[in-house]
Amino acid sequence: MIILSLKVQTVSLRKIIRLIVSCAIPLLVGVLAQFLSGGTELYETIKQPPLSPPAIVFPIVWTILYVLMGFAAFLIYEKGFVKDYVRDALKFYAIQLAVNFIWPIVFFRFEMFLAAFFVLVLLWVLVGITTAKFYRIRHSAGIIMIPYWLWCTFAAYLNFGVWFLNR
Repeated sequence: MIILSLKVQTVSLRKIIRLIVSCAIPLLVGVLAQFLSGGTELYETIKQPPLSPPAIVFPIVWTILYVLMGFAAFLIYEKGFVKDYVRDALKFYAIQLAVNFIWPIVFFRFEMFLAAFFVLVLLWVLVGITTAKFYRIRHSAGIIMIPYWLWCTFAAYLNFGVWFLNR
């Protein structure tokens, strides 16, 4: 009885560690991108399109989205990384995360608003593909990704508006 109990606790602990790592990866990517982008002070100095939220909203929203996407990736990983379709979905997840990393650097560090818009369009497409792949594997994981995809849609509007108003 004790051996069985220890085994269940070990499995649960491993699962918890995988969940924490899954959520930590996008959070760390976001923190590193923010650091390399040179900060967001630029946001306060440029012309903003209608519906632009205050700067404080962005780190809150992105933190929530990074945790959600990490949780979604965890749900997919738990389906079995040895399966080709799981690896394929997680490959798209990793690619979109890399593009997500690039966007703030292009926008804030280099102030290349139009180029950043095209990076964001690419991100929007990749998040859509990732969301669809996740949904096919596990419905809840795909649904969890929808707020991220919607936020990318809104971010694309904001990014295009910034480019248009500041060109």
